[in-house]
Amino acid sequence: MLALVDCNSCYASCEQIFRPDLRGKPVVVLSNNDGFIVARSKEAKALGIQDLQPFFKIESILKQHEVAIFSSNYPLYGDISHRVMTILKDFSSDIEVYSIDEMFLNFSGMNWDLNHYCQHIKRRLWKEVRMPVSVGVAPSKTLSKLANRAAKKIPQCNGVCVLDTPEKWQWLQQRTKVTDVWGIGSRLGRRLGEVGIFSAYELACANSKSIRRRTSVNIERTIEELNGRPCFDLDAQPPAKQQIYSTRSFGQKLTSLEPIEQAIAVYAARAAEKLRQQNSLALTIHVFLHTSPFEPNYVSHSTTAQLPYATNDARIIGKLARLCIRKLYSPGNRYLKAGIGLIQLCSEHHQQYDLFHKGQAPRASQLMSTLDLVNQSHGSGTLYLASQGVHKKWAMRQQYTSPAYTTRWPDLPLIRV
Repeated sequence: MLALVDCNSCYASCEQIFRPDLRGKPVVVLSNNDGFIVARSKEAKALGIQDLQPFFKIESILKQHEVAIFSSNYPLYGDISHRVMTILKDFSSDIEVYSIDEMFLNFSGMNWDLNHYCQHIKRRLWKEVRMPVSVGVAPSKTLSKLANRAAKKIPQCNGVCVLDTPEKWQWLQQRTKVTDVWGIGSRLGRRLGEVGIFSAYELACANSKSIRRRTSVNIERTIEELNGRPCFDLDAQPPAKQQIYSTRSFGQKLTSLEPIEQAIAVYAARAAEKLRQQNSLALTIHVFLHTSPFEPNYVSHSTTAQLPYATNDARIIGKLARLCIRKLYSPGNRYLKAGIGLIQLCSEHHQQYDLFHKGQAPRASQLMSTLDLVNQSHGSGTLYLASQGVHKKWAMRQQYTSPAYTTRWPDLPLIRV
């Protein structure tokens, strides 16, 4: 049996941890640049606030209903996620961290009452982290996703749904739209609708070979999973990414070159950090720069460039990225967004050296390791390259950011007794 533990309204719940006065009240969290709503508490959902709505369109409505508004605070969310995942590892040795707010746990071989066991997981996460979660348990990943959805939607489940018999999961499948099945979006749902499949149960009863010819092998596997036959194993070590991108919209439209160079240097440093985290090196970068597509005379330019050798050195990557931006920049435009992609990656441990160059110097690797260690210990951005600038007027808007309660010393909450 597999369990999927999912944090309820993760970002909104993270904000409520250090603001207990907001528990039971509507809370929304905004995307980068305070553009869209990306997380809602259940109270906010009850007000009819939709996901991914533009903030400027409903700002007055949010304030009218006294909804608490927060800008995205990723250092806080990442740290709370780490605490949740660390606790969950106590309940199973075979796990897969699926996303920042979801983890699969393997319960195979356990003879305990799984409902009681999962209620214990819920209570411990609330006691130690104050994070509300829902737990779905079933023989396969797809069914555990379905069970988790039921744990959230059906009050009688009390946050835990165990599908341990065909009768239970078939009852739930009959009441679930096919587009609510894991991995099936609206486009694929329309294609299945053309052959009379509208519910999860109808998909589970379909001829898998026939459906595969119309769609793909993944749908055949989904059908097997819906019938309790696992096809997707736990992925304890996700494969390294083949491409790494770092992009952001500017907090304000930029017309001069200097702040754009600073921004691309920051994005390059972030991409290089992610590269080092997966022990990879990059050979090629892709850089782009464009104006707003909603303004007249839309301008969008991009280019690729070869690094001198395979590297994860933020200085080398950032320098080349700035050279690319200078070629893309044209005076007179109001630029909205830039980004960099590391698109040709290789392993740090297995690489083909050039006959005339030995690759990245050991001292460069040591310097990058020191940079990462300091920033991990004292907070992101403690050490950075001078090319990233000091006063970042181009930085994204974060008008409603909460303190980094757990990752910055000045933001640690105070307790007065």
